[in-house]
Amino acid sequence: MACPICGKDSVKEYRPFCSKRCADIDLGRWLRGSYVIPGIPLEDLPPDETDDSR
Repeated sequence: MACPICGKDSVKEYRPFCSKRCADIDLGRWLRGSYVIPGIPLEDLPPDETDDSR
């Protein structure tokens, strides 16, 4: 399996990454919000009928 960050072979200890460095790069991307799932912004969604904050 190739490391999703640099493409080198993964190492069992850091799977699916090849090193702690690549694992940390991926974590940083998650924490900065670089990975997103496209969709409707929350502000544009209709109110939840089970929402008790109204």
